[in-house]
Amino acid sequence: MTGAQRSDARRNHARILAVAEEEVAACGAEASLEQIARTAGVGSATVRRHFPTRRALLEAVSHSRIDALSRRAAELTGAPDGREALLRWLGEVVAYCASVRGLAVALSYTGPDVDPVEGNSCAGVLEEAGAPLLDRAVRDGAVRPDVALADLITLIVGIVLAVEHRADAAAEADRLFRLAVAGVAPQA
Repeated sequence: MTGAQRSDARRNHARILAVAEEEVAACGAEASLEQIARTAGVGSATVRRHFPTRRALLEAVSHSRIDALSRRAAELTGAPDGREALLRWLGEVVAYCASVRGLAVALSYTGPDVDPVEGNSCAGVLEEAGAPLLDRAVRDGAVRPDVALADLITLIVGIVLAVEHRADAAAEADRLFRLAVAGVAPQA
């Protein structure tokens, strides 16, 4: 492969990704790969060569947002209250997922595009980033020791997907997340 072809491939990748970000923002996880190809000025085969599955495309589109959430988890690691830090971060994950179409699907652990060996790279990155927050909350006795970050991400994905078509999805997702955290029993 010549240097020109490699730079052309890099340009195609960047153009496809830029168009995909706009399409996913407009249409969510079901954005048309064919429309992305047309708008990017490439063939469908080129899109599939760069992103062999829809999930691969969603993960690439979500990469910068996942990185931002990971950095935020690191910032909160030293907060004085472990429970509050974990809940603040999880609330930000909920807000991001509810406001950025396609991100909840990119975080889901199931679906035809999930690699059975590698799993879900977006969710894996968030699990690693949030682990210190959860570990601290468990050590502080604020969270049960049998709760895993994968459980919490699954809860968030379920909530966000359930409300994604509502008028104020972000507010509704936040309300349902807070309800799940508080539980349905009245305070004693």
